[in-house]
Amino acid sequence: MGEEYVKETKIRDLSIEEKQNQLMISIIKTKKELDVASKNFEFADGDLIDYYTYQMKAARAKLDYLIKRAKKEGMVLPMLEQIELRHKQAI
Repeated sequence: MGEEYVKETKIRDLSIEEKQNQLMISIIKTKKELDVASKNFEFADGDLIDYYTYQMKAARAKLDYLIKRAKKEGMVLPMLEQIELRHKQAI
């Protein structure tokens, strides 16, 4: 609703620093999506319980992937470790 399609830049056209920045932005966005789904789940009823359960599961899977990818690329940031730690505690 109100969102519009935004063409993304091809990753191979970015520098290493820009790729890492995009990866960190993706991690932060995914973490926010997980937080929103978790909060909504707390107040959901009926069929919405299933909906938010699937949203949380999808966001967790995406977050796990992004964190593994960031570690593989050698990104070591305190913020990344905090996100991972909070994510594991939420499971």
